[in-house]
Amino acid sequence: MNETYIIEAVGYVGSALVLISMLMTSVAKLRLINTFGSLIFTGYALAIQSYPTAAMNFSLALINIYNLAKLLKNKKEYSIVTLQPDDAFITYFLDSYIADIRKFFPDFVKPEECDCAYLVCRGTEAAGILLGKNAGSSIDVTIDYTTPVYRDCSVGKYLYNYLASQDFSGLFTENVSENHRPYLEKMGFVREGGRFVKKLRVPA
Repeated sequence: MNETYIIEAVGYVGSALVLISMLMTSVAKLRLINTFGSLIFTGYALAIQSYPTAAMNFSLALINIYNLAKLLKNKKEYSIVTLQPDDAFITYFLDSYIADIRKFFPDFVKPEECDCAYLVCRGTEAAGILLGKNAGSSIDVTIDYTTPVYRDCSVGKYLYNYLASQDFSGLFTENVSENHRPYLEKMGFVREGGRFVKKLRVPA
């Protein structure tokens, strides 16, 4: 293969990764993919002897690595606020994210039939919410939603540990959309008949 084509292909790959990174909702994923794209594009710029472009992209990669290190060092600290489903802030939160919520829960309207609500916060910022019906030792989940910025499963893990510490033994949900199913499977839900079920373990 012609060497020029190989160099151009490397440049296209680097550019594509940088563009793809801008589509990430997770800041960590954005910076990680952008780092790889910037490093690849640095190699391309050096190959075509465009040294200012190489310096800029290498600097961007260093900035991304620095900020990734800060993200990993600063562990997310969450807290749980237990509210009534008809609480004014719950209504405000749901209305604010309703378009995104319906991507994962297309049939969700309002939580009239729910009797429990758990709001996950990081500092003063709401990061996620679980609405459902208390079914004794389990919760029949209506929605389990995380805002885009915190969509790395850390909210769910913290919430499930909290629920286990409150003597809930499991969660289950029905009518799962295709968009929500990958999250459930990643979080350990197992399909049983027409619903997905997760057993909760008491945190050590």
